[in-house]
Amino acid sequence: MITRLSRLFLRTLRDDPADAEVPSHKLLVRAGYVRRVAPGVYSWLPLGLRTLRKIEDVVRQEMDATGAQEISLPALLPREPYETTNRWTEYGDALFRLQDRKGGDYLLGPTHEELFALTVKGEYNSYKDLPVTLYQIQAKYRDEERPRAGILRGREFIMKDSYSFDLDDDGLANSYATHRAAYQRIFDRLGVEYVIVAATSGAMGGSASEEFLAESPVGEDTYVRCVESGYAANVEAVVTPAPAPLPIDGLPAAVEHHTPNTPTIATLVDWANEAKVLDRAVTAADTLKNVMVKLRHPDGKTEILGIGIPGDREVDDKRLEAAVEPATVELLTEADFAANPFLVKGYIGPKGLQANGVRYLVDPRVVDGTAWITGADEQGKHVVGLVAGRDFTPDGTIEAAEVRDGDPSPDGAGPLVSARGIEIGHIFQLGRKYTDAFDVDVLGENGKPVRLTMGSYGIGISRMVAVIAEQQHDEKGLRWPAEVAPFDVHVVIANKDAAARDGAEHVVAGLNAEGLEVLFDDRTASPGVKFKDAELLGMPWILVIGRGWAEGKVELRDRRTGEAEEIAAEDAVSAVTARVRG
Repeated sequence: MITRLSRLFLRTLRDDPADAEVPSHKLLVRAGYVRRVAPGVYSWLPLGLRTLRKIEDVVRQEMDATGAQEISLPALLPREPYETTNRWTEYGDALFRLQDRKGGDYLLGPTHEELFALTVKGEYNSYKDLPVTLYQIQAKYRDEERPRAGILRGREFIMKDSYSFDLDDDGLANSYATHRAAYQRIFDRLGVEYVIVAATSGAMGGSASEEFLAESPVGEDTYVRCVESGYAANVEAVVTPAPAPLPIDGLPAAVEHHTPNTPTIATLVDWANEAKVLDRAVTAADTLKNVMVKLRHPDGKTEILGIGIPGDREVDDKRLEAAVEPATVELLTEADFAANPFLVKGYIGPKGLQANGVRYLVDPRVVDGTAWITGADEQGKHVVGLVAGRDFTPDGTIEAAEVRDGDPSPDGAGPLVSARGIEIGHIFQLGRKYTDAFDVDVLGENGKPVRLTMGSYGIGISRMVAVIAEQQHDEKGLRWPAEVAPFDVHVVIANKDAAARDGAEHVVAGLNAEGLEVLFDDRTASPGVKFKDAELLGMPWILVIGRGWAEGKVELRDRRTGEAEEIAAEDAVSAVTARVRG
C-alpha cells in the first residue's frame, strides 16, 4: 500500500502544544497523530489510527491464541446491573451518568464485569460449556477529575477487557496464568520495557491482582522492588513488615508536658531535645503523628477517621485511598473542627480520639510496647512516653504511610528501591463477586448448581500508543518499533530532479509490490522540511532518493538507531525489503 504525503490528511506542527506536559503528548500532537477535542478527549487522525489499529492487532492475535473469543458489548449501559453490585455508588464522581428522555438512568461504561457476567448467564447453563473466556476492544469512559498527559489519562479511551469464567478456583488460576503469559507476549512484541508488580483490587474486587507497569519517569504509579529477591509491588499494595511487640512491664509512666508553639513535628522535636525528655537525641521517628481525614462511604454517610503514623513519615494519598476503598477521602473543613472541639490542631492524641468515639487506625510499626511523643489533646501540650497497648489501644492498622527507598522488603530479602511507571495492564482474580451478584450458575456434572468464578483482565490500548511514544523518542521526534509503526518505510524525494522523482516512483511501486506499507513524501516542499517531518513522524526506515540517484545511489536511514548507509539504487527495493523483514 502506498500513501502519498501530498494527499494524506496531516498537518505537522513545529511548536509544542501549550497544554502538553510530557513528551508523548507533545510529539503525538505535533506529528498529527491526535488532536484535542476537550479535556481528556482526543480525535485519532490517520497516522494515529493506524498505530492504534496495529496495537489492537497484536492484542487480538495473542488473545485469540489463548482461545479467547471476541464480542462487543454496548458502551451505553443501564443503571440496574451496576446498582446490583453497588458500583453505581462506589464509582462516585468517576461515572458518566445520563438519563434518556423517559428519565431512565444510564452510564457510559468504565468497565464491563456486570455485563459479561449477565451475558454468560443468559447463554450458558451446563458445566460442559465451561471454561470460556470472552473479550472486547472498546471505548471506555471515566470522568477523570484531572485528565492529563494527552491520551495517557483521558476521559474516553480504548481498552481491551477480557473475562474468564471457570467452574472452580483451580480453573481460575489457570485462566489467570494464561492471561499473564499472553500479556507478557503482547508487551514483548510491542517493544515495551515493563515490570509486573503486586497490586490492589480496588473497586473491581477479588483477590489476586497484578499490574503491568511501563517504566517511565512521567508515570503516575510508584512501585518498589527488592533487587535481592525480585519482589515488586505498587506502593498501594506494599504490606509493611510489623516489628515484634515489645515488653511493656517496667516502662515509665507517660508524662504530660507543657509544649507551647509546637504544632508541627519539627517544632516538637526541637522542644523535646531542648527539654531533654529522653536520655538520647529525639528524632521525628520518636513522635506519633495523628492525621485526621473524613471518609465518605458509598451510602453517603461520612466518618471522621484518625490515622497514627511515625512522625518521620508522610501519609501517601494513594495508599490511604486504596486502604479505605470503596470510601473516598476528604480533608476536614473548619466546620468539622468547630463541631468537634476535642480536635486541637497540632496537639491531637490517640486518647482524645478514642474517648470521643473516633475510629483510630495506626501504622503497622506502632506495635504494643512502643513508646511515643504525641499530642495531649490540649492546646500547647504533648505527652511523652505514651505506650501502645498500655495507654491506648488502636482500633486496627492501616497501610497509609509512605514507602521509602531503603525500607525492608515484605519478604525480608533486602531493602526496597522505588521507581515510576505507567499502568498498561491489570489482571484480577475476581472470584465470585459478580457471579454471586447475578446468580451465575450452571448445572455441574453431578446435576447440582455450580457458581462460576471470574477473572478480569485489562490492557489500555490507546494508552499504549502514548507509552510507546514515551519510551521510543528522541529530540527529533517519534521512533516507532516496526510492529506498531503506521508504515514500514518512509520514502523521501530530496530534490526536484525529474529523474530522481521518476526513480522514486519506480522504487515505491517496487516496495508496494513486495507487500510493504509505504509513506511516500512526494510533496514539493524543501528537503529540510521533508527530513524534519520524517524524523518527527518516526517510521522505522527512511529511504532518501536525491542527488545520489544520478550516480546510482540512495540512502537508507534507520530511524531507531540513527545509522545511515548508501545502497545501490538498483538494489533499493530488495535491500529495504530485507531490512524491514529482517
